[in-house]
Parts: sequence; structure tokens; C-alpha cells
Amino acid sequence: MRVLITGATGYIGRRLKYRLQREKNLTIRLLMKQDKSSYPNDAVEVYTGNTFDIPSLHLALNGVDVAYYLVHAMDSPNYRERDRQSAHNFLEACIAQGVKRIIYLGGLGEKQSASEHLLSRIEVGEILSSRPDAVQTLWFRAGVIIGSGSASFEIIRHLVEKLPFMITPKWVNTLCQPSAQKDVIEYLSLAAFLEMRENAIIDIGSEVMSYKALLLGYAKAVGLRRTLIPVPFFSPKLSSYWLTLMTPVPYSIASALIEGLKSEVLVRNDNAQKLFPSIVPIPYAQAVELAIEEIKHEQIISRWSDASGHAWEVNHSDLANAIYSDRQIIPIHPNESASVYKMFCSVGGKKGWFGYDILWRIRGAIDKLFGGYGISRGRRDPVHLRIGDSVDFWKVVDLQEEKRLLLFAQMKLPGVAWLEFLIKDGNFYQTAYFYPYGLAGRLYWFALIPIHFFVFKGMANNLIRSVRKGVEDS
Repeated sequence: MRVLITGATGYIGRRLKYRLQREKNLTIRLLMKQDKSSYPNDAVEVYTGNTFDIPSLHLALNGVDVAYYLVHAMDSPNYRERDRQSAHNFLEACIAQGVKRIIYLGGLGEKQSASEHLLSRIEVGEILSSRPDAVQTLWFRAGVIIGSGSASFEIIRHLVEKLPFMITPKWVNTLCQPSAQKDVIEYLSLAAFLEMRENAIIDIGSEVMSYKALLLGYAKAVGLRRTLIPVPFFSPKLSSYWLTLMTPVPYSIASALIEGLKSEVLVRNDNAQKLFPSIVPIPYAQAVELAIEEIKHEQIISRWSDASGHAWEVNHSDLANAIYSDRQIIPIHPNESASVYKMFCSVGGKKGWFGYDILWRIRGAIDKLFGGYGISRGRRDPVHLRIGDSVDFWKVVDLQEEKRLLLFAQMKLPGVAWLEFLIKDGNFYQTAYFYPYGLAGRLYWFALIPIHFFVFKGMANNLIRSVRKGVEDS
């Protein structure tokens, strides 16, 4: 059997790939915007493209038996229209290439009470299921997904750990049925081998509980005492700003999630139990414990931010087009190369940026105010990086062992920016590149020149100083 995974660098897609690799006699193919460098050591077929590039879509689906649809255009302002077009393109290409089964993961909820975001997910499911005569579609619907690195879990974790007392909107009493990330992956992987021919909508979830119970359940799991005080005057917009301030998610995601919390998301059929009797849903408390264990042991395979933003739609190879740059050059010894590479791959997150961290935090707060990611995303792993990882408000777009790390800026900017760390010809190069948009971009760059002088120069010097201090200490 050959399966295709779209959204393979996303939170669910990356974990599904790892799960399917445990199956025998299965060929895994990925359709991604980036190339094989994201999975350099994996025995997978990688096709570059997306669901709006029709030729690449048909090429990727050729010879495929089962196709997973795990993409979402949430980052686009007109995401609902783009979601519909993407689903139509995918359905038609699957039919043309003789795909036998489409597996789609959407959200729980009813059409009449759904938010615009959830309505978009429902419309995608309806489109993908609209041609049962030509291709079978298994449409999974899940609510809040609980697992290390999921957006929902990150929100719960940050709120509970930061706030002893929470004044909450009335939506905390809305009912939902959370799903453990492990269960979601298991349902999706077993669905490829299900012996049935007709379409099916499969609702998944564990026990019925309120969002308030989700927050207090996490508090209990980590041994914290928390008090929630629901009030009626918290508007969805105010709630979204509050989530943006207190959690790693940007305003665009927070507002979509908040809007969806106004209506109940409950399981409406028992198809999961009928079709997958071997899966017993993991209770919420146990799902939280599993997520916490992954975080403690730094075993987070994927995060909600892995596929976020438009980093892959920019040409990162041609930095020569950048109009402005700040370059720091420091000679290093040949035997320092490995240590320097390891050191610059540890930037961001809890370790910070080798000096002037208060300025980075201020920049992150400003970014949050304008709807950006800020620096609260941190890192997936404190030491290791891979292409696609988020590092505060940067994204890893190139990584060459003991040679290069290229970060793409995802903060709100009047232009496009990169930060490159490079080891070449006995030197360590640290270069900030900036391509401005119009006059505003140029004024932005020149206004920050004094700050750049201290921040970038200090960062390069402190980085090398840390390497040499480590050598001396050893």
C-alpha cells in the first residue's frame, strides 16, 4: 500500500508519519512545500508542491492508494475560500489518479451553531465526501486535542501555570469531549487498513467535560491550586487578546479558537467504537499526564507552530536580494567548529539570545501587540533543531551540519528578514538580512541601527565567548 500525507510538517502530520513507519509493507509519500531536507534520513518519498499547484498534486497522488488530507489555510485572511478550493482540487486529483480512500481530520460541531473557522472545516469534509461513487472518504471529527505541543494543550498549560486566579468568560462552562493526541494518531493510522467501502463520519473523543474542567484538571495533574471566576462581560475579542498575551498562540489562532468555544463540540455518533473496537479512548487526566511526560523528557515530536506562517513561500536561497544587512565576523580555530555550531543551534527559548534578552523580550511583546507570534513560542527542543522548527518568532529554514543555520523572521515587519549563522573558511559569520517594503521598511531598518549595533555584535561575541569558556571549564 502507498499512502500520501499532506500537511506532513504539521502537528498531526509529522506524528502520523512516525506512526505509519511502524507498519510493514507500507510506502509513505509526503506532499510538502519544502524539499527532502526536512526529512533527510527518513525512508519516505517526498514530493514538493501543494494543493493549489495542480500538476504537483497529480504527480504526488499518482499510484497512491490512501491519501490523508491534513492541510488548513488558517493563516490566510480568506482561509474559508482557500479551504474550499484546496479541498476541491484534492478531491478531483484523487479521482483522476484512482485513489481509493481519502482520510480527513476535521472538528466536532454542528453546522447551525459553528464558528466560521469550524464551519470551514465542516465544508471541507462535505466537499471531500461529495463523490462516494468515485472515491471513499473517512471523515474523522475531533474536538480539543490533548498532547505535548498541541495548540489547545499549550493554551491550557500556559494559563494554568501563569495565573493562580483566572477571571474567565462564560464559555468556560461550554461542554466538549477532548481527545488524547495518541488516540487521534491511532485512529488515523488504522483507518488506512479499514475494510469497508462506503463513506463514514467518525466522531472521536473521551469523556464529556467543560472547558473549566479542562483547566482545573491540568492544575490537579501538576499539583497547582487554581481558582476560576467566570464573568459575563468578557467579549470574544477581549478573550482573544487575553489568550494572545498569556499564551504562545498569535491573535489569529486565539480568535478562531475563542469563537469556536461558544458552541458545544460533542460526539454525535458511535462509529469510532463500531469501526475501531481496539481503541479505548484515553481519559483526559491520563492524556495530560502523557503530555507532561513528553515535555519532561524532551520527546516532543511536533508542535502546533511547526507548519505555521508563510516561511516556505519565500525564496530563502537568494539572500543577495536583501538590501540591508548586519554582518559580524569572528575568526575561529578549526577544532572549534563543532562547538560553535552546537552553540548557535541552541539560541532562543529559555537560553535566550546571548545577551540583551530584555530587548528581545520587548520586541516580542511589541510583536504580540500587533498580532504576531512573539517569543513565547520558545523551542520544541532546547538543544536539537530541524528544518521547520520554530525558535521564538523565527522559523528554521535551512540547517547544514556543523556549517549553517538560517532563520526566517515571523515577527510582524515592514519587510522580510533572515538571521544566518555560518561557519566558513576559518570564520564564524553572523548575518542579519533585511528586504524592506517601501519607505516604512527603510525607516524601520535605519531606526534600529543603534540597537542592532549592540544586539548583533554582542550576540556574536557572547556566543563565541560561551564556546571558549566551555572549553576552558572542561
